[in-house]
Amino acid sequence: MGEWSQFRPGDKAPNDGEYMEVGEDAFHMGINDPKIIKLKKGESFPDTKNHNRKWKKVFRG
Repeated sequence: MGEWSQFRPGDKAPNDGEYMEVGEDAFHMGINDPKIIKLKKGESFPDTKNHNRKWKKVFRG
């Protein structure tokens, strides 16, 4: 089974990396000034700015 793509506060990071707040199933709309964090594998995700947001891994190409 694949890795999750969205994470809730309290979930554990599956890999080292940067994660950004995203709107609830509305990636095309974007968020003004999203919070971006760096986590290591196994660290817990912190709270988001509001309860409708989740965390998503940032892929920089």
